[in-house]
Amino acid sequence: MTQKNNGVKRYNNYKDILRQIFNNRVQKVSINAGFTCPNRDGSKGRGGCTYCNNQTFVPGYCHPVKSITQQIDEGISFFLKKEKYQHQAYLAYFQSYTNTYDSLDKLTSIYEEALRHPRIQGIVVGTRPDCVNDEILDYFEALSKKTYVMIEYGIESTNDKTLEFINRGHDYQCAIDAINATAGRGIYTAAHLILGLPGEDRETILSHADRMNELPLSALKLHQLQLVKGTIMAKQAVTNPEWFSFFTADEYIDLTVDFLERLSPEIAVERFVSQSPRELLISPDWGLKNFEFVVKVEKRLEERETWQGRKKAENGKRKTNSAYQ
Repeated sequence: MTQKNNGVKRYNNYKDILRQIFNNRVQKVSINAGFTCPNRDGSKGRGGCTYCNNQTFVPGYCHPVKSITQQIDEGISFFLKKEKYQHQAYLAYFQSYTNTYDSLDKLTSIYEEALRHPRIQGIVVGTRPDCVNDEILDYFEALSKKTYVMIEYGIESTNDKTLEFINRGHDYQCAIDAINATAGRGIYTAAHLILGLPGEDRETILSHADRMNELPLSALKLHQLQLVKGTIMAKQAVTNPEWFSFFTADEYIDLTVDFLERLSPEIAVERFVSQSPRELLISPDWGLKNFEFVVKVEKRLEERETWQGRKKAENGKRKTNSAYQ
């Protein structure tokens, strides 16, 4: 749990957990290994998720024409320019598209190239819940006994109608099954949610926290809905603008705090927001960097004298280990 200046922890920050694991500051190095997604290549659909433009979160050095090793070298070189980052730990982050969507032989060769890099101390694999099976999970289980492994699942919503609308190609039960199978093997397991998707009102959004509490998650990443260029959703916003509404920064800060109040403090939070390049972002443009938003959330938690899991604890659904009990 992140500490405030009075020594009280108001939310469970995954950065603190990583620091405990590695006894060091930890940085992910993004990798584009050239994968695609089943809702892009025709096996489950075309066009991909309606909100997705992969270029919004992939660093410029990430390109599949480069080897895994070269991408890691270039990613780390950026941080080595600053003295305070000279000795931090690095995790290889397979981020672009669906990073378990290939044969086991191909996948293991890619992961293990990353792990052979002398500065890499583990891997984080972003994927879809419909793109794992016992074979790949057994591999990750064995690997996790030797090095740090986290599997991140794009859930995006717990509402099946929303998942269909955004062309995910799977339902929420699929996410439940994949997360249980992964965490059941002792593998660190994380999920992504997008807050503010079309058709979801405030209570629906907050109910996602209740559903997350039912899962054996190590960590959770939250993203505000962003409209970005080059997406199906950007076209939908032109033809059907009534489908969309976007939070102001202040509204989203309050929503984040409300969400945290209902989220179990046993689930660590990795992020509250996404930050798309200005040249690709259509809306909302808050002009805030991620770390600036975190400061505002922490301040709002303090102003409201609240903390992660407070309302969940009040509901009596699950005991917490919060310092506020």
